[in-house]
Amino acid sequence: MIEQHTVASAEPVSDRLPAFRSKVDALRPTYGFEDVSLAPGLETLEPADVELRQTFCGLDLAIPIIASAMDAVVDPGFAGAIARLGGLAILNLEGVQTRYDDPSDVLGRIAAAPDEEVHDVLAEAYSAPIRDELVARRLEELRAAGSKAAVAATPGAARRWGPFCAEHGADLFLVQSKVSSARHLATGYDPLSLTEFTRFMPIPVAVGNTTNAEAAFRLMEQGAAAVFVGVGPGAACTTREVLGIGIPQVTAIADVAGARDAYLERTGRYVPVVADGGMRRGGELAKAIAAGADVLMLGSPLARAAEAPGRGVNWGMAAPSPVLPRGTRIKVGTVGPLEQILNGPAGVTDGSQNLIGALRQSMAALGARTIRDMQQVEMVYAPSVATEGKSWQQRAR
Repeated sequence: MIEQHTVASAEPVSDRLPAFRSKVDALRPTYGFEDVSLAPGLETLEPADVELRQTFCGLDLAIPIIASAMDAVVDPGFAGAIARLGGLAILNLEGVQTRYDDPSDVLGRIAAAPDEEVHDVLAEAYSAPIRDELVARRLEELRAAGSKAAVAATPGAARRWGPFCAEHGADLFLVQSKVSSARHLATGYDPLSLTEFTRFMPIPVAVGNTTNAEAAFRLMEQGAAAVFVGVGPGAACTTREVLGIGIPQVTAIADVAGARDAYLERTGRYVPVVADGGMRRGGELAKAIAAGADVLMLGSPLARAAEAPGRGVNWGMAAPSPVLPRGTRIKVGTVGPLEQILNGPAGVTDGSQNLIGALRQSMAALGARTIRDMQQVEMVYAPSVATEGKSWQQRAR
């Protein structure tokens, strides 16, 4: 029997193997509000001299705050309350306000349902059909409350409700989905063409949500009057957990703001960027604007207002899905009137009240007189900013 021996090659293994590439080798660092801080510059100014006014999609805003199109946040009464304070509310066209003559009973059931039953209650509540006459009635009620009539619908419903709302006096239409792209592919139905939709609509059409600069640029090319930024940062949203999709808000806002600036340079048209979600305290509002946002959309912080219809709870727009909910009901409590949450006086020290006062103070300390000035302030990577020197505060919690 002849013995066989394996002879090792003198050639190094590294010369014989192909190059291996791992996706994690190219991971891009991204940043959320807790990762960054704003750096003081050379100038400061008086908070009273800070100017927050702007025109958004043809609508005048005294403060850069939009109430999220969530059923626990916005009804006609709440829209009137925030309008009197200088902000804007957007009504969810696919929510309980357009399914029930008087939504108070169903809102009460959602708020009171035990945690283990709430998703069944939500699914049942949203199974009632949307009614044309209620959509028209809510638009009238928004105007009667002193608010502009701003409404939102998903892309699948926009083709039906966009023209209807425009005919009935709406001022702004938001096409909103969990992820908005410049091109949607579907074989089972004819997807919404944003270019055709914006050209056909006689009122401004805003679009959301995205976190991608190129997608945002394409949406602007297709006629978007504003682009909303944020996938999954909201307190009541579980998209990041359920679908694994999302970008931390500071990076997302900055990327889309870069697309806005490039689009402005190319076309001369300025498309506002709306930071949607992830903000609860005044410092986060300031950071969102410093990252590049023009306007801030708030949900859960405003659901805590006495005027909010949610009765101390909030839930994401995708929560009613009977098959794959991407939102959950959270208990936020009722902490006081909307005026106190936005303008103070604050009764707490965590920055969740007097949000506008905090924003003014931050801008003043950074020498930023306007929103555009605030977008130019220095931002630094500062992962220790929330913990440095705060050991006693942490022990007290």
